[in-house]
Amino acid sequence: MTEQRHTHGARPHDLSGSVIDEALTARAVVDEHGIVTEWSEGARRLLGYTPQEIVGLSAACLLDEEASAEALHRIPTLPRWKGRVGLRHRDGHRVEARLLAHHQSGRASGPHWFIVSALTGTAPAPEDGRLAARGFEQAACCSMEVYDTRLRLRLANHFAERALDLTEAEMRGLRHSEIMAHPEFERVERRMEEVLATGEPQYVDAQVQVTGETRKQAWSLVLSPLRDEHGEVCGVGLSAHDMTGQYWAHKRLQLLNDASARIGSTLDVVRTAQELADVAVPGFADFATVDLLPDAQAPQETRLPDTSPRPTAAALRRVAHQSVLPGVPEAAVSPGEIDNYVVDSPTAECLDTGRAVLHNENDLHSADWSVANPRRAEVIRAFGIHSVLAVPLRARGTTLGVVVFLRHRRPEPFGEDDLVLAEEITARAAISIDNARQYTRERDIAVGLQRTLLPQRLPRQTAVEVACRYLPAGTLARVGGDWFDVIPLSGARVALVVGDVVGHGVQASAFMGRLRTAVRTLADIDLPPDELLTHLDDLVARLSADADADVDANGAAPPDQAAEIVGGLGATCLYAVYDPVSRACTVARAGHPMPVVVSPGGAVDILDVPAGPPLGLGGLPFEAAQVILPEGSLLALYTDGLVESRDRDIDEGIARLRRALDHPAASLDDVCDTVLGILPAERPADDVALLIARTRTLGTQHVSTWDLPADPVIVAQARGLVATQLGAWHLEEACFVTELVVSELVTNAIRYADAPIQLRLIRDRHLICEVSDASSTAPHLRRARTYDEGGRGLLLVAQLTRSWGTRHIGDGKTIWAELALDTAHAAH
Repeated sequence: MTEQRHTHGARPHDLSGSVIDEALTARAVVDEHGIVTEWSEGARRLLGYTPQEIVGLSAACLLDEEASAEALHRIPTLPRWKGRVGLRHRDGHRVEARLLAHHQSGRASGPHWFIVSALTGTAPAPEDGRLAARGFEQAACCSMEVYDTRLRLRLANHFAERALDLTEAEMRGLRHSEIMAHPEFERVERRMEEVLATGEPQYVDAQVQVTGETRKQAWSLVLSPLRDEHGEVCGVGLSAHDMTGQYWAHKRLQLLNDASARIGSTLDVVRTAQELADVAVPGFADFATVDLLPDAQAPQETRLPDTSPRPTAAALRRVAHQSVLPGVPEAAVSPGEIDNYVVDSPTAECLDTGRAVLHNENDLHSADWSVANPRRAEVIRAFGIHSVLAVPLRARGTTLGVVVFLRHRRPEPFGEDDLVLAEEITARAAISIDNARQYTRERDIAVGLQRTLLPQRLPRQTAVEVACRYLPAGTLARVGGDWFDVIPLSGARVALVVGDVVGHGVQASAFMGRLRTAVRTLADIDLPPDELLTHLDDLVARLSADADADVDANGAAPPDQAAEIVGGLGATCLYAVYDPVSRACTVARAGHPMPVVVSPGGAVDILDVPAGPPLGLGGLPFEAAQVILPEGSLLALYTDGLVESRDRDIDEGIARLRRALDHPAASLDDVCDTVLGILPAERPADDVALLIARTRTLGTQHVSTWDLPADPVIVAQARGLVATQLGAWHLEEACFVTELVVSELVTNAIRYADAPIQLRLIRDRHLICEVSDASSTAPHLRRARTYDEGGRGLLLVAQLTRSWGTRHIGDGKTIWAELALDTAHAAH
């Protein structure tokens, strides 16, 4: 076997090919108790002990001097220790060694000290200077330059030459700002001046686009003062590390973070799509479009003519776009329009494959992404669009549309990293857009149901002039439950109702519809406001109990329905009855805001109505308040969504409502618009129901009243009084029927009721006959048998009139009947 010898200066290799000579370092491992556990060949060369002789012994036996107590106490707390130590060689002489000790805890045996000492000489070698020069010149990942005190370049390494595309000789003697005319180079030069002035290093981050690169490069620069042997600054050293990869990775991460923060701030499809376009431009693209597949249930938009002779593969609606140029001149279609894309376009390819499509103008396999649209082809030529990236908008397994990113100002085309980033941004946006679409669909259902259950048109009546508004909440979570109603009552009176159901959504709208029907049913039997709310309270309590029982029985209520049922159903309500004859307005409320009254003179007051509990609590009484309203008074009924919000309490809202009502308006619709103007510019946080009524009066020219004694002979006299009054009103054609009705009602009052008896005629849109008495017993319609002497009077009244009924008053009852009049004779 040939003996291998190493000459001086050669690098010895072991059999594995390593250039490291392990024996040139003395290494030892000492545990926490000071026992030597490992001993290297280098350690044997330093102190003469073999591993067999020293492993297992205390390391203290190797010291040639006593360690101080302070050092022994302090060293175990340090992560690392360094210094010169006197050691005892195996043959007894002293060895001065520079030790470096690392405190480690990674081994299974527990914490230990790893101690090393270099065996080679520490004095500079003759070749060190040459190595330093070569290290400067040949650094493979760092641009290094040296400038004198006049900031003129003296030296530059090979990396700097390649980065700047200039040789050292071509740059020598030039200032940094003269090597490349760029604002960033001027900024670096100013920092170099600071190094010369202060003697302190400076750290600079710079982004420049150098020759031959299509995009900016990022550099991290360290400007160091160079000192002579006397410590004086004699130049500036510049070292620049290429951080382009990290810089663009950070930009991509920043864009992703920006997308997460900005996209999906609302549940509006158009706004969410616009947020996606705004995030992409200018940080990622020069022009971006968001196109969605047309919704089959959406209204038909204006379609652009298809000028392509090739077959159309996709039709998409433009929802949003953005550009680095003002006015988005690159857009070939406007938001809301539908455009057609041919089969070989990137958009159609993207929809067909479900994958992102990247095309650049230097791509030999690039499709004609002008998609045969003359307008788009013209835009591509005019703006020099050279790179396109189409990404499908997919969420929950469904394709919603396509997002297209284009570049024309940026010289660099889209790359694979850009494609991944675009897919990530688009995927995040797709979830938000899909959430917005589903939310919008559900909100439209809730709002549609709500509007269907509200009055489609207000009934004709004479007592008040009315105007109303319903404004749905801006979010689905708050839609549903508010309602209003206008209900004609007997005696030309009218009931005004406003209510608010606890909860929101479809369930609240459905519950509101049940309550509105119940209110109309109770109003039909002419209950006073406080009694009506009492019956309504019982109904809500029963419905709430039934709902709770249904959930407890099967536990299968949908989550949204269960959320509305938890804690029981409830509502607030205000019920007001206005009588145009007496001008009396009787109001009761169940947990509802108080109404506002505006006098004809303009004074705005809150109508003080006793506070009743919300509907559904049960067991608590309701009280009514009565006020006489001058003709022309305004009565404003509303729900709390008008006056209460997250940023203001109800007192502030009512104050703003009073100020809004303080301004005169030409019509009640103008009043409604003025009142709604107190809301914030954005959609309200809760539903708003508003009902404005202006009172009217039926005076003596429309009403006649007679007090009658309880004597049968008065019946004929009553018929005469009626005939005379109808003649004065020029209603002779209604005289015969009216006399029959009055005769029957007065006769019944005399026969079956108690005095006093009062007869009243009201000329309204219909002729109203009323007979009041002191008895609380109400008559009932029945069919008389063949040989019965009575029982036919009310049947006759029912046949001859539009309607009839009974209402209870404070000390008795009133039986009324309405007779139809010709429109020409009706009161206006």
